[in-house]
Amino acid sequence: MSTPHDHNRRAWDAMVSKGNRFTLPAKDEDFASPLSVVDQPGWLGPSIVGKKLLCLAAGGGRQSALYAAAGAQVTVVDISTAMLEIDREVASQRKLEVRTVAASMDHLPMLATGEFDIVIHPVSTCYVPDVVKVFREVARIMRAGGIYISQHKSPVSLQCDVVGSQRGYELTEPYYRSGPLPPVVGSRHREEGTLEYLHRFEELLGGMCRAGFVIEDLIEPLHAKPEAMPGDFEHRSRYVAPYIRLKARRTGSGEISRPQSTLLLPD
Repeated sequence: MSTPHDHNRRAWDAMVSKGNRFTLPAKDEDFASPLSVVDQPGWLGPSIVGKKLLCLAAGGGRQSALYAAAGAQVTVVDISTAMLEIDREVASQRKLEVRTVAASMDHLPMLATGEFDIVIHPVSTCYVPDVVKVFREVARIMRAGGIYISQHKSPVSLQCDVVGSQRGYELTEPYYRSGPLPPVVGSRHREEGTLEYLHRFEELLGGMCRAGFVIEDLIEPLHAKPEAMPGDFEHRSRYVAPYIRLKARRTGSGEISRPQSTLLLPD
């Protein structure tokens, strides 16, 4: 694997050993109604029983376990073997069938073309330099008409300073940039120790459409709280939504179109 992939694999393995909040498995109470917990917008309908579902870059014993408990045939892919070990432990404890695959989200040759009805992709595209490669792989492994649900860090949020000023939260990173973002310490908006990349809306939305998807819905999960104190995650979220969540459907075409023009500027 390339250097960014190795770096982020080691970073997430280390987060597991430290008990990072994103490495904690699903809670007991989540299994009372697992589908409603993981699909709050109701995009997947009332039942996913028997559906072939991929949890992409989603290790950690939450996504895979809850979708399997809801009746899906679940495969979970993650670059971190430590994260996948949590999936196996939870599946064993709860007597669920979950297939685990150690791989990067942008290189999935071990998964068959048209294999999945549903792909669930939590926040993680920020860890790969080229998000278009991810969308092409997802398009390849999905059947026509399949549903792709993904969540991404908003590029505007990644531009903003994590520390507020008297003027609010200012843009400190260029929108048109290459290479990883500068390191961060003590932020709930980014993961310390990882290499993260800002992907523009053209790349996220346009890239998904050009890979063979039609976007059916878009929401910005609400994290803002009016009573939050300056510097808090919820206070910053009043100024800029940290995430966007997309529902897309795989079309029948496997061809990938190209944008009319793309402007790339140096850092």
